[in-house]
Parts: sequence; structure tokens; C-alpha cells
Amino acid sequence: DGLTEVLAHRGENLQDKFIEVPCSEDYDSHKRFEGCTPRKCGRGVTDAVITREEVERIRRIAERGLSLGGSDGGASILDLHSGALSLGKHFVNLYRYFGDKIQDIFTEEDFALYRDVRQRIQQRIAQAFGISSASMYLTKPTFFSRINSTGAKTTHDEYWHPHVDKVTYGSFDYTSLLYLSDYSEDFGGGRFIFMDAGSNKTIEPRAGRVSFFTSGSENLHRVEKVRWGTRYAITISFTCNPDHGIGDPVLM
Repeated sequence: DGLTEVLAHRGENLQDKFIEVPCSEDYDSHKRFEGCTPRKCGRGVTDAVITREEVERIRRIAERGLSLGGSDGGASILDLHSGALSLGKHFVNLYRYFGDKIQDIFTEEDFALYRDVRQRIQQRIAQAFGISSASMYLTKPTFFSRINSTGAKTTHDEYWHPHVDKVTYGSFDYTSLLYLSDYSEDFGGGRFIFMDAGSNKTIEPRAGRVSFFTSGSENLHRVEKVRWGTRYAITISFTCNPDHGIGDPVLM
């Protein structure tokens, strides 16, 4: 409850907005990597990483992939790295399940754009936190999400609980979200909320907007329930530990 402050309105076009917050102690219980493990913590928002045309192309990748499956509940995921795809109350491996047909759904250009955008986001995060982008590694889970107002059918559909990424996943050091649809135009609810002591700081999704933050308890957060429409986004996560790194997806 308490006070709510909007950090980024949907109607704004933000070049770079960055707010520094004190780091939590979460990083101390993991191996530290100098020049990467957060010593400066915070959260940023930018609308200057990806063009509107690129957003539409990336959203079409999500729509095509998710049209092959989809959760019975309101939250569906598509992970191009591991192949995980929501199907009913379970997940299937997209690459095994569809085999060679996958080439009819995605193109090399799709994957090249995905890689390019991921690299731009990585560079922007490195710049904001004063670290080398070469010291960061993509980690899992990194995935597309599609959320609508359908009620949850399994715990996987309950996306709205407050959580800390570093606690939930361990490997995360920096988390980013690329929004692929517009708050209040494509969907209602579904805003991203940082839950600070005594106040909430809210980000309204806008297609092409990237929000990013250090993954510890300094950035406890949740997503509001989507009330209507469909919200598309990509969660792209980075680790400082090369043992937890994953490669970019390749078209089989």
C-alpha cells in the first residue's frame, strides 16, 4: 500500500533514467566476480535501445512461437534457449516436439535480431553500472512471456507474487525486461512494481521500453495481475559467473 510513484509513464519517451539504490547483502553469499558483481545497485529505464519496427518483428517471433502452445492459465512462456514452451498445464521442448517444422516458424533473421537486441541491452546495462559487458553472461531463464486475464491453473501461472530474482534463481546478477506491448492500450493492469519500504515505484510497459535492475533484495518486485488484453515481454537475465552462462539460441 503506502505511496505509489510512477518511474516511467507509458506516454513518456525516456532516453535514460537511472536511480541508484543501496545494495543488499544477497551478493555476499555467492562467489564475487570483480568488475561485474554489483557494488553499485539500482534500476534503470530506457526507450532508446530498440526501434518500433524491431519491436514489432520481435513481438511476431513471440506470437508465432506461443501460437504453437500456450498455458491453460493466464501466463505462457517461450524460451528459445532451452526450447521450453507452455502447453496446457505443462511444458514441452519446442525443438523436440516440432522437429524440422521449427524452420517454418522461425527464420535465421529472427534469431539474428534477437541476438542483436540482447547484446544492445547487455551493453546498456554494463554502461549504467560501470562494468564491462564482456564480464556479463546471459543466464537462464531468459524467455518471452505472454500474460492475459485468464485465471491461474497451476503455480506456474501465478506470476504476481513479490519476489527477489537473486533469491529465486541464484545465478541472476542483473535482470532486464523488454516490453513488447503497451500498457492501457494493449492490456490493463500488468504494471511492473518495485516494492520499496513504505512506497511502490511503478513502471508502465511501453513497446520497446527496457527496464533493468540489479537482481538482489534491493529490487524486490512484482507484476500486477493483467485485467484485460495481452501483455508481451522478454525477460533477459545476466550473471557474472561464467559457469552459469548460456549461449544464444540457434535455429536447429
